[in-house]
Amino acid sequence: MEIPENLLGGKETKLFDPQNAPLGGGTEVLDASVVRRGDRWWMYLAGQTGGYGATQLFSASLDPGAPLSVHSWRLTRDEAGQLAPLAGQSVSHQWDGSGGRHCPSYVRGWDPRKHEWVERIYYAGAAESLWGPYTIGFLEWNGEAWIDQPTPAFAANEDWEHGSVYEPNLIFHDGKWKMWYVAGANHENYLVQGYAESDDGVSGWSPHAVFAIPEMRMFDFCVRERAGSFDAIFARVWVGDGSAPAETGLWWCRAEEPSKVLSDWTQPTQIMTAEDRGWHGGPWKPSFQFDSENANHAFVFFDGLYRTSDPGPFPFAFTLGCLEVELPITHVKL
Repeated sequence: MEIPENLLGGKETKLFDPQNAPLGGGTEVLDASVVRRGDRWWMYLAGQTGGYGATQLFSASLDPGAPLSVHSWRLTRDEAGQLAPLAGQSVSHQWDGSGGRHCPSYVRGWDPRKHEWVERIYYAGAAESLWGPYTIGFLEWNGEAWIDQPTPAFAANEDWEHGSVYEPNLIFHDGKWKMWYVAGANHENYLVQGYAESDDGVSGWSPHAVFAIPEMRMFDFCVRERAGSFDAIFARVWVGDGSAPAETGLWWCRAEEPSKVLSDWTQPTQIMTAEDRGWHGGPWKPSFQFDSENANHAFVFFDGLYRTSDPGPFPFAFTLGCLEVELPITHVKL
């Protein structure tokens, strides 16, 4: 596959910042999962209202029929003007109540138990604390609302997972629910990218396999189909002491099939560094889609972080931004 040596650059736009309208009041929304449902683009988000408490899942959308854009996203609010959570927690509270819901990933797939296509938003839930440990479950669309589930669908069961799994990224392909995810914990400076698949996305998961070793510090692996092949954009993060190394940032690769083996994908190309832009540095949680009018033009939504003047124990604010970048379609040679 012919890939330019350097794809760094592109237009960056800030969408949401807790210190600016339309959020304000310390409210943070990030961890976007962007998808077109029907005639409308939706963005599913994790966040906190007022900057405290267990995180919830929210949504934003563009007008019906509007093309994908970085502009005009409207957060879904209730009649009182407050951010409206996607779903209640009366059923799921025992596994996602105290620590909240994080890092959503929308996917549509076939449920062989119901013999029908279903829409789900997978996410990491924490029963004890915002910082985990986490398991992975989902909300499911019943035609009118997103419904929470009584138990998680996926949990750590290997020693290398250190008892916590999160940052799910799923697709449905070739009759399987395929999931890339993070195992470990940030505070341990230990992150492994794992992979597993299931017939129904609920049970019967394949043996949990290491997709990327800890030294890569791969924090997400978001996959999209395009022109008969598959693109992936992932983050490499830095949670250790000192300055972030040059490889920290966002990377792009392609494959003929969405393989569970990293070496089956093309040599990755870096598309964003960890350079401090003022409103973000060290991007993570990419979710991307392509322009319907230009299949090379990618909208890569990502999380950012910047230091504030808050004297408290966490003097940082989370932001959500978008990188627009040209990613060429070329034949994939393995």
